This record gives sequence, C-alpha cells and structure tokens, in this order.
Amino acid sequence: RRKLRSKRRPTGFVHHQTSNSHVGIRTVGVDKACNFTTSNLCISILTWNMNGQVSFEDLAEMVGGSHDFDLLAVGLQEAPGNKVATMLSTALDETHTLIGKVTMQSLQLFLFGPKNAESFIQELKVDKQSIGGCGGIIGRKKGAVAIRINYKGIRLMFISCHLSAHGYNVEERNAECRHISHTLFSKIWNPYSRPSHVTIWLGDLNYRLQGIDTYPARNLIDKDLHYELHDNDQLLQQAGEGQIFNGFCEGTLTFKPTYKYNKGSSNYDTSYK
Repeated sequence: RRKLRSKRRPTGFVHHQTSNSHVGIRTVGVDKACNFTTSNLCISILTWNMNGQVSFEDLAEMVGGSHDFDLLAVGLQEAPGNKVATMLSTALDETHTLIGKVTMQSLQLFLFGPKNAESFIQELKVDKQSIGGCGGIIGRKKGAVAIRINYKGIRLMFISCHLSAHGYNVEERNAECRHISHTLFSKIWNPYSRPSHVTIWLGDLNYRLQGIDTYPARNLIDKDLHYELHDNDQLLQQAGEGQIFNGFCEGTLTFKPTYKYNKGSSNYDTSYK
C-alpha cells in the first residue's frame, strides 16, 4: 500500500518567550494571532515553494491589495534566480519598501516595512546556514536564511528554511532544525546582545503525514475532514515528543494539505514516486 506523499502544509511558527518546560507546539485561534505581545505591531508572514517558477501576477495576488501590515516577511524556496525581489518591490511599491534580505541560491528571505521604516530600525543583521546537498537539483539549496531586527524596540528574528525531503527522513529534519537553531548568528554573536522577543520560523519544513495510507487520507480530505489528520502530522508528533519547536505557537489550520497537486490544476498528484 502506498503512503500519502502529502507534505505538511506551508508552515509558520511563532515563539515569544523562553520556557524550560516541555509544551510542544501550541495552537492559537486566528483572532488571537496578534496577542503574542502587548505591541500593536502587525506582521504578515508568507512562505512559498516556487518550484523554479514565478509570475508577477501570482506575487501580486500573494501579497494582497490592502497591504494592511507594518512588516511583511516573505520566505521563498526553490525561487527562480534573483528577480523575485524586484517583482515583490514593484507589487508593494505604493506602501512598503525592502528593508532586509538574505539569499542562499534558491532559498530567499525578504523583509518589507513602511516607507519610513528606517527611522524605527535600531539593528538589522542577516545570516544563512546550509545543511548540505541541493535537493537533488543543482541550485535548489537546503538550509536556512535569517533576519534579525530590532524594530520599534521589539527584537524580532525571522528564520526561513527548506529541510530534507521524503517521509522517512524525520530524524534528519529534526537534527536540521536543531542545527539551524544553534548555528544561526553564532559567529556574530554579541555577549551583550539580548535574545529576541519574538522568533518566527517559516518555510518548507518537509514534514509529512505518517501512519495513514494514501486513500484513507484523501477520503478524509475530500470530505473536508482534513483536521482529523492532525494526529498523523509528523511535525506535531515530533514537537509533542519534545524533539523540536518546544514552546512555539501556530495558528489554527483551516485549509487542506497543499502538497502535491498536478501542475496547473487543483487535483492532487497521483503519480507514483
């Protein structure tokens, strides 16, 4: 029997306080997503595995028309070259400007702020960490890129990553998460610097569904019962065991698994791999 190849959905996690106890990943309602701090700073987080393809129309639709946010972090995996930053800047030109970026081949992270953002930035540093290999395709880098910024007195860290693929590589992904956490900014660490108030992970973490076969899983998805798959989520399983992301939060999942569709359609890929 074939196992479902669906990846975990696009991912974004928030951590805003240090805890010595084991709590795993906590789910918060979307309406409470801005309650992590007492600040009224609004941050939008977008992540997209582009599979080497992009159009301006898609990017403009992704960032939306209202731009009702202070900061926008865009993490890209398998991005096609260096043209995406220009396209994003064009799409956001009326309201926002690029204030930080870091790239490692196809793994890219961009941070946009309001036109007057420069007066609110007290510190901005970037770093990157490769985890070896290139995803089987030259130029498609695995690892993490990160931006650390002090904005309006709030210390923020954004970590965008692309981890190892395949359902059986759970321990490898766990190890990569820990390695990235321990090594980012370690070479430029300042003993007088303080930890971030908020740390946000986003990207293609490549965790899959485990313990359920393809067709039972798709039957649940077709019936809009995809929330019943949460217990099969490798990432939540590993966090629940204390392996990764202890004390982080994520929003309520309201959409179906996003991997993997046939190109140009809304039908799941049924080809054998």
